[in-house]
Amino acid sequence: MKPFAVVRRRIPALALAALVLPFSLQAQTLSELQKLSPVERKAYWDSLSEEQREAKREELRAERDAMSEEERAAFREQMRAQRDSMSDEEREALRTERQARQEQQRAEWAKLSEEERRAKREEMRKRREEHRAEWEAMTEEERAEIRERRGGPKGPDSRK
Repeated sequence: MKPFAVVRRRIPALALAALVLPFSLQAQTLSELQKLSPVERKAYWDSLSEEQREAKREELRAERDAMSEEERAAFREQMRAQRDSMSDEEREALRTERQARQEQQRAEWAKLSEEERRAKREEMRKRREEHRAEWEAMTEEERAEIRERRGGPKGPDSRK
């Protein structure tokens, strides 16, 4: 790939982000964020400081937790429809960005001291325990719904 090919692809995306940034900065609720295109959503999150992002994540998490099961199902369906309506080029661009973020996370992990890594591992362990407790608290029907949605195992005998 030519060195300037990446730049030429980025310029339209940056120009679009600059155009939609004023609108996207107004997004406050989960439903408003959900209505944004992936480019607008990325521009919105990029415009926030790390502290603002964390505060917004907590706010959105609380809003999501307050939703009824019907509202959550409708929200998931809207997100699925939005994802399904993306072009192959949009999917590829998002995949490339995700891979770049993952590479950046790996580089940041490599820079951490052993003590910082231990602390991060402990945080991850606690988060896994919380998720496991949530899973254990679910009914078998709720678990089956999640498995079905993820396209994973359909029952206890599927792992054999």
